Amino acid sequence: MVVEAKPAADNVLAQDFVQFSVDSGVLRFGEFKTKAGRLSPYFFNAGLFDDGAKLGRLAEFYAKALIASGIEFDMIFGPAYKGIPLGAAVAIELARLGRNVPFAYNRKEAKDHGEGGTLVGAPLKGRVLIVDDVMSAGTAARESIAIIRAAGATPHAVAIALDRQEKATENGQDVDHSAVQYVRDQLGLQVCAIARLADLLQYLEHHRSDGLATHHERVLAYRQRYGVE
Repeated sequence: MVVEAKPAADNVLAQDFVQFSVDSGVLRFGEFKTKAGRLSPYFFNAGLFDDGAKLGRLAEFYAKALIASGIEFDMIFGPAYKGIPLGAAVAIELARLGRNVPFAYNRKEAKDHGEGGTLVGAPLKGRVLIVDDVMSAGTAARESIAIIRAAGATPHAVAIALDRQEKATENGQDVDHSAVQYVRDQLGLQVCAIARLADLLQYLEHHRSDGLATHHERVLAYRQRYGVE
């Protein structure tokens, strides 16, 4: 059985983010198949932050979480494809808050005309923050790390919206660490998540009387089966 992670002393931001995700239809409950082939009782699809107001509010959450984390970085990198609008929005919000940093992203296919190459935006240099939505297996993070290092910069940290706090899979088998733990402990990058599965469970616990009791039990059972410490 998993011992539930103790919530942060001030998790108002995380709880507000979970509520925002539910209200936006980004966080849904039911039965969903994950990349690992598991049947998850919840699904988080950041692609449904699909208008200007939602994307702007999402960027606020990222920026506030980053500022609260104390993580230092020199620029932002948005990996194709979801990371591109996320990274751009976070860069805009940080600039609005007085922290203007360069931003770059990559293409999936190299461009053979014009400036060419796969990188767009500011030159990659210094300590780079990777901005993405979730981290399932760490594959996207490894790809971004390789791109950043190849450019002579330092992959320093990753910012994500939701840490699922569940076991990653390797060669179709569960392992004893999550993708976030792998990126942090094995690849040496700091990780900032706006919210974690523990925060989602806390939200569901507090809203049991709103008809979410069944979802709480199902998400808790999933956590107990696939969760990591």
